[in-house]
Amino acid sequence: MQNLLTQYRRDLHRIPETGFDLPCTLQYVKKVLEQYPCTLISPCESSLCAFFDAGKEKTTAFRADMDALPILEHAQPEYVSQHTGKMHACGHDGHMAMVLALAKSVSENISNLPRNILLVFQPAEETTGGARLVCESGIFEKYHCDRIIGWHLWPDLPKGVIASRPGPLLARASEITITILGKSSHVAKPQDGADALFAAAEFISLAAQRIEELGSPQERRLLKFGKLESGQARNAISAQSTLLGTLRVYSEEMFQQCKIMMETLAKEIEEKTGCRFFIEFSAGYPPVCNHNELFYMIKEAIPDLQQLQEPLMIAEDFSFYQQYIPGVFLLLGIGNGIPLHSDIFDFDENVLLVGLETDKKLMMLP
Repeated sequence: MQNLLTQYRRDLHRIPETGFDLPCTLQYVKKVLEQYPCTLISPCESSLCAFFDAGKEKTTAFRADMDALPILEHAQPEYVSQHTGKMHACGHDGHMAMVLALAKSVSENISNLPRNILLVFQPAEETTGGARLVCESGIFEKYHCDRIIGWHLWPDLPKGVIASRPGPLLARASEITITILGKSSHVAKPQDGADALFAAAEFISLAAQRIEELGSPQERRLLKFGKLESGQARNAISAQSTLLGTLRVYSEEMFQQCKIMMETLAKEIEEKTGCRFFIEFSAGYPPVCNHNELFYMIKEAIPDLQQLQEPLMIAEDFSFYQQYIPGVFLLLGIGNGIPLHSDIFDFDENVLLVGLETDKKLMMLP
């Protein structure tokens, strides 16, 4: 199985594709699955699911994300990307390898399974949230699926360590775009203008203070701005500023509190500066929130599962599945410290066997 996992991962690493444009990846996944006794379904654009019918009433799903990133690979392994400017820099090749190898184990144990198995290969995790389209297709209802398991390779955990937590695990992420319109004037006559640069600086500073005053101190939240564009010249009051940032929280209640705080602050600064604020919030992904009962069932089956004390700030579209059915998202340590989305991202494929052996246990849960 280790040889199979390594082959799948390296084959897929050579053919990275992005978003919904996944012809080579889909062809590869389909070719592997066609050798097993399963029903293949494409529930939405650029997706593929394999249903293994064990003759049971309920179904457990295992999810793999197929898309890569628009990154030029700078490492040079023998299995380097053959698609210039695209790279599996987030471990999705590993996720697919584990689920493809699981198909072999499912087919070999089909008569002993306590549940049917649905393998889900989805597009566009890195971009628009392909998981949502899979959910909206009705496939979970059609195949009586009432639980789903997902994985993410994790550089910050020791190699082979499995970790997760009940409840909130990953954040809801919303992109924020703030446009501030002022009025230009010579800096020597600031009273004739409305300083959009000053207004942006005020907003950044005060928003950072006020977000810490919301909710309870234990409820984590993050508001950061990574880009500010403003002004035309050093001796002219800026007529327009654009702020690009991100908001990350773990509940809808905190999201709404942050949104109201920012809108209220914008009005205060408008009155103070004479500028006008326009704030846009992207829908983003919901928070990944593990189902408590299912989490503890999994923890009992996997005694070595480490329970994280705090949720993490990244976002993942696995959260859409959890809006439809109970789900648990697991982190698998690769222990090399190379950041996700790095142009030299790589990992030891031996860790994939840990994930596969875990999935084999989970497919036997009642």
